[in-house]
Amino acid sequence: MYTLNQLYHISSFLMYTFTTYKGFFMKLPVSLSKIPISDFDPGALKFLTIWNLIIQAVFFFICILNDWFGTNAVNPKKPPFIRKLKDHMHSSLGFPIAMFVGIIFWALMFVDRELVLPKALDPYFPWWLNHLMHTSIMVSTFIEMILSPRKYPPRSYGLFYLTFFIILYLIWIHIIFYKSGIWVYPVLEVLSLPLRTVFFSVLISITLILYMIGEAVDNFFWGNEYTKSKKSYAKSK
Repeated sequence: MYTLNQLYHISSFLMYTFTTYKGFFMKLPVSLSKIPISDFDPGALKFLTIWNLIIQAVFFFICILNDWFGTNAVNPKKPPFIRKLKDHMHSSLGFPIAMFVGIIFWALMFVDRELVLPKALDPYFPWWLNHLMHTSIMVSTFIEMILSPRKYPPRSYGLFYLTFFIILYLIWIHIIFYKSGIWVYPVLEVLSLPLRTVFFSVLISITLILYMIGEAVDNFFWGNEYTKSKKSYAKSK
């Protein structure tokens, strides 16, 4: 299992580093882009998808460091800092943000793909890159749940970190709008302020629900092991 974890974490880190690089430097014809270009253009950093790819690359690098210098024990008595960082990052950001990006993207693709990935972009945006950005993120974070145990932080802390990240991103897209006059996501252009508020509130609620789903999934796979570990520790005392 130790070797399997190492191989999985190294391959995932390399995959997301490569995908982030491709996302940053992908060139699309301006005439085909659904996002108008202005004097203030932060490039790929406009999109939550890219932020998520960075999160996944950093997370799996932390996993590698934990494999080398930390521990993957089910319930270590004194977990090192790198293990705590790994557990908290996956719980608060890695799982909920990856699942949110994947679910929302494919839901919109099902409704109307022109909202997110027009057919005209297919020659410039290969299908395999699309799946690396929007499908593998869900698969890899779920596999990580199966392969490695994690200790979730107190729910109030985990939800606080996640909410803080969401608010930062919402502030960021409003800064982009303030400086460029352009909404990153075209759907925001047709919503009035009250409707945008409702829209953002619903998306935030979905993300927070995904956090709790991640907590439940982790308990499903590792709950019995946590219980056994606690009983073993109690007997040893």
